[in-house]
Amino acid sequence: MNNPRLAGRYAKSLLDLAVEKNQLDAVYADIKFLYTVCKGNPDFVNVLKSPIIKADKKEKIIESITTGRVSGITELFIKLLVRKTRESNLPEIVHAFIDQYNEIKDIHKVKITTAVPMSNDMEQVLIQKIKSNTPIQNIELETAVEDELIGGFKLEVGGTLVDATILRDLNDVKKQFKSNEYIQQIR
Repeated sequence: MNNPRLAGRYAKSLLDLAVEKNQLDAVYADIKFLYTVCKGNPDFVNVLKSPIIKADKKEKIIESITTGRVSGITELFIKLLVRKTRESNLPEIVHAFIDQYNEIKDIHKVKITTAVPMSNDMEQVLIQKIKSNTPIQNIELETAVEDELIGGFKLEVGGTLVDATILRDLNDVKKQFKSNEYIQQIR
């Protein structure tokens, strides 16, 4: 049920309504909550996408998770999704809303992947470096740990990837040995 166009439209509608009602930050907090629920619980997403489970059951499941945790606008929006049988698109709509919110607020996502977890001090140093070397001033930092990188980091900013990992260096050396560049030069 991958439908980015539909997700973008629903997200835009919710965003416009939140701006109109002057509750953009509250709705954004609700959407971030739904994002963590969807990301942290694949069973919840599977329930939303299941054609076997009836819409009223899905609505009760969603209500049990969101009651008292989301604003009225978000609650009504979720009920609308269920009534229109679009609840399976909720994870996509959540992503689209966050992207549109970040665009409005000029927030740029920066993802750094390291072999070991970064300290808070190191994260702050990284944010300051990015701010001083680019025109980006509002940064949302996402960190990830992949121990197979061995060392170094991968930094993703605005569609650009900087790969300064030891794994990449080792793969480069491996390619050089496979292509026998140095043997050709000896002869």
